[in-house]
Amino acid sequence: MQTNQSDKYAKIIKAEAKSLGFDFCGIAKADFLEEEAPKLEAWLKQNYHGEMAYMANHFDKRLDPRLLVDGAKTVVSLIYNYYPSKKLPENAGDYKIAKYAYGEDYHFVIRDKLKLMLQNLQTEIGEIGGRAFVDSAPVMERQWAEKAGIGWQGKNSLLLNRQMGSFFFLAELIIDLEVCPDAPMVKDYCGTCTRCIDACPTDAIVQPGVVDGSKCISYFTIELKDQIPQEVKGMFENWVFGCDICQDVCPWNKFSIAHKEPRFDPHPDILDFSKADWEEITEETFARVFKKSPLKRTKYSGLKRNVDFLKKNNS
Repeated sequence: MQTNQSDKYAKIIKAEAKSLGFDFCGIAKADFLEEEAPKLEAWLKQNYHGEMAYMANHFDKRLDPRLLVDGAKTVVSLIYNYYPSKKLPENAGDYKIAKYAYGEDYHFVIRDKLKLMLQNLQTEIGEIGGRAFVDSAPVMERQWAEKAGIGWQGKNSLLLNRQMGSFFFLAELIIDLEVCPDAPMVKDYCGTCTRCIDACPTDAIVQPGVVDGSKCISYFTIELKDQIPQEVKGMFENWVFGCDICQDVCPWNKFSIAHKEPRFDPHPDILDFSKADWEEITEETFARVFKKSPLKRTKYSGLKRNVDFLKKNNS
């Protein structure tokens, strides 16, 4: 393919991403992630995935997008902001949920945009085969975003972007169109800062860039299906779903600005949720308030378990 045609496709893709509200769009050649293979293998051997058995599945597919999409030539990485205009709760001592869960489930919001993006590209460019991914398949999204030049992996293992920090979702289009790739991000802008490591109450960040997922508060409050172990009592700092501690302390998040996605705005009822409201929540209220929310992942029983664990161990 001629370079100017490949460049033209890159411009079209980025313009389309911008028109749909994505904050950043980067492009990388679909290839085998050779450097990541030993890192992923070592992480799994340490059992850092805990009970998240799905993390050990499809090892080869995680490392090679061509096994996910026939004829894949390009990985398009996208950033979509979710930073809220104000934090919940307002009162110190109330229970907290991760900011990404304030509004509607991001899987639905972003998947709708990706489907539209692919349709629009097919209209503008021609026949394109591909798939859209939103944390929904074995795609190493942070590594691809780094290869596409839109950020670097911080010490907390999350992708950081110099213009907007880390309060955003990552998504990908893997397509069979050859597109001019962007230069990868090779510099680590964390420097000597260790705020995220120092702030983690459960010491989940075992070394810069490596997180023991089985020690993370998000794991305990979302992924773990059994009872929360007593060894971590008093460490949750009132997080009942997810955790933002390592992001809240990150200096790069001083650049965060409020999102413009109405579907990420909090359900009106949780704006005034008190500690008592969380502790006394009924299954009916849970179903109504969190009907489209990421909190559905824990189910009512999981949320009650988390709240009861905090109530019992904070009293």
